[in-house]
Amino acid sequence: MGQDIKLTASDHFQLGGYRADPTGAPKAAVVVIQEIFGVNHHIRSVCDRLAGEGYVAIAPSVFDRIEPNFQCGYSPDEIANARKFVANPDWAAMLLDTQAAIDAVKHVGPVGIIGFCLGGSLAYAAATKLSGLKAAIGYYGGAVVRFADDKPKVPTQLHFGEKDAGIPLADVETIKSKRPDVDVHVYPGAQHGFHCDERASYDKASADIAWPRSMAFFAKHLKK
Repeated sequence: MGQDIKLTASDHFQLGGYRADPTGAPKAAVVVIQEIFGVNHHIRSVCDRLAGEGYVAIAPSVFDRIEPNFQCGYSPDEIANARKFVANPDWAAMLLDTQAAIDAVKHVGPVGIIGFCLGGSLAYAAATKLSGLKAAIGYYGGAVVRFADDKPKVPTQLHFGEKDAGIPLADVETIKSKRPDVDVHVYPGAQHGFHCDERASYDKASADIAWPRSMAFFAKHLKK
């Protein structure tokens, strides 16, 4: 359904990515921001799924400045290796590349953003700093609590797992208290990565609630 693409950021850096288009006229566009595992099979499947929902979906490879075309799976060794990308993340550079993806699809109509793990944090940051968005959704973004003093410029929804070993519920409560304007959901018993059906932490019950909730949010806020 999709294809590999090239994007050009405002500083002229060229990065890769993946784009999936719906079969009919698109409702709107959605930028999909990767986990630390790159624009891998799972992120591409999320794009394909969004295309099935009627959206143009585009996933920029936000690690291309560090290691072009990086993608991996979810074995313990692969997870350990992928963590190197978040030891000291360059948020400004990743936001530049995210803006490039927004700009590439804004002619379609309203643009939303959805991100997972690192991408969940980046989606939140994009909602506070970038232009051209109409809605933002973040799944289990561990850095959101650090950005919570920044007010999103667009309607924003966040999803967290109750049993996420990397995101304490205290952080979620901090986000809720600082950002009563944000729609925050916690999924009982769910761990980090609960939405990804390729991970050991996949929680189908939670994912089956979170995804329709996300689609309803986009349907409400991404109207032409």
